[in-house]
Amino acid sequence: MGIAANAIEFLALAFVFALGAVGLLLLVLFLVDRLQTEDAIRRNYPVIGRFRHLFSTLGEFFRQYFFAMDREELPFNRAQRDWVSRASEGKGNTVAFGSTRNTSVPGTAIFVNAPFPPLDDQYASSEPMVIGAGARVPYLAPSFYNISGMSYGALSRPAVRALSRGAREAGVWMNTGEGGLSPFHLEGGCDIVFQIGTAKYGVRDEHGNLSDEKLCKVAEHPNVRMFELKLSQGAKPGKGGILPAAKVNAEIAEIRGIPEGKASISPNRHPEIGTFDDLLDMISHVREVTGKPVGIKTVVGSEAVMREMFMNIASRPEDAPDFITIDGGEGGTGAAPMPLIDLVGMSVREALPMVCNLRDEYGMKERIRLIASGKLVNPGDVAWALAAGADFVTSARGFMFSLGCIQALKCNKNTCPTGITTHDPRLQKGLVVEDKDKRVARFAREVIHEVETIAHSVGVAEPRQLRRRHVRIVQGDGTSRPMNEIMPGYSAIAES
Repeated sequence: MGIAANAIEFLALAFVFALGAVGLLLLVLFLVDRLQTEDAIRRNYPVIGRFRHLFSTLGEFFRQYFFAMDREELPFNRAQRDWVSRASEGKGNTVAFGSTRNTSVPGTAIFVNAPFPPLDDQYASSEPMVIGAGARVPYLAPSFYNISGMSYGALSRPAVRALSRGAREAGVWMNTGEGGLSPFHLEGGCDIVFQIGTAKYGVRDEHGNLSDEKLCKVAEHPNVRMFELKLSQGAKPGKGGILPAAKVNAEIAEIRGIPEGKASISPNRHPEIGTFDDLLDMISHVREVTGKPVGIKTVVGSEAVMREMFMNIASRPEDAPDFITIDGGEGGTGAAPMPLIDLVGMSVREALPMVCNLRDEYGMKERIRLIASGKLVNPGDVAWALAAGADFVTSARGFMFSLGCIQALKCNKNTCPTGITTHDPRLQKGLVVEDKDKRVARFAREVIHEVETIAHSVGVAEPRQLRRRHVRIVQGDGTSRPMNEIMPGYSAIAES
């Protein structure tokens, strides 16, 4: 009985002590909240007001997993992410009972099935396409679907390694993004598109100007197939790249040629390119130095500006870019001001057909390849882009999903829980390269396969033979109209 009584007395004392500790903590929080001046809610409602911030933080989590419907979320909904996940895992992408997509939403693309499609042994398959036929070293690009620009720095080391290895296995190219060429881009042996950003990372001299010597050194890598001059990107047109200081470690600083531990903010444009003539001069110079195809990446703001560009190109066809990457205003990034993400730049849905028409009008169809970018993740989006006039499609976030991205929206905080956009070694351990590279390859192959499936159903022999007449666009009244009537191609305009 004595032992039991002592135990009860001890538990009672522990309970009283715990209550006292909790009471003291609440008192401290009460005083802190009442005396602070930054948060009105906490000042007026001490302690209790803290729950508002907690619930706001958790709300993002609960909406994603419990409350949002499959087609509701932005920037990518659950149905889109799940498709990528199944494709990456090699699981069947067949579904039962019917589509969950609301096909009456205005803007929805519906493909026109052929009454007598090719037989199964006449299956539509994609073919390689030459870019930069006039360059000393043209590029025969094997795939119409490729990895868009994501730099080492914005992405972690294991993420870049997995993408490089997966790209090689699937036969797609990988764009370095503006952060320069790292050993991890080269590790997998895939084809590389080297992006020259406004800060010239990886090819800059001590003053930040373009270094021909470093440019030649990059071009000597046989895997570097093309160079892309980045004028702007969809998520932040008019503003340069942003790499937070927490991500600029010694290795990244050396690759980029910048100070360690300081935020890396690129100029909002190339200082030496102030006119379209300057742009063509730069394209010509880089192509002459490297011997490889050179193109540009830009966001479209208006038809008038693009027409001015093509007028300049037509007057100097020998200096024309070998390709133009059209990034839609809906494009993504790891860090950008919200007004630019939300409000600046034309959508790829509007920009791509317009630029395609201008290219054809000025006689550059065989000279300049068009690459479409901007939330083109699923097969239907890719097939739409090819029908609208793209020769190639690139995706960044689609391949991030294939690596295991859960859309946690922590890309700019170095706290990515999947290890994709963080340089925290503890978090990077979750990304096993030997597993994720296979997911990357399976995703790329599945997108290509299903675009070929759409092409087969439409009745064409190759996905690039898709035309605007093969697509109908849902209107506000719920009916659909042929895309070639809404956005006629140049030949139709010329004939009218």
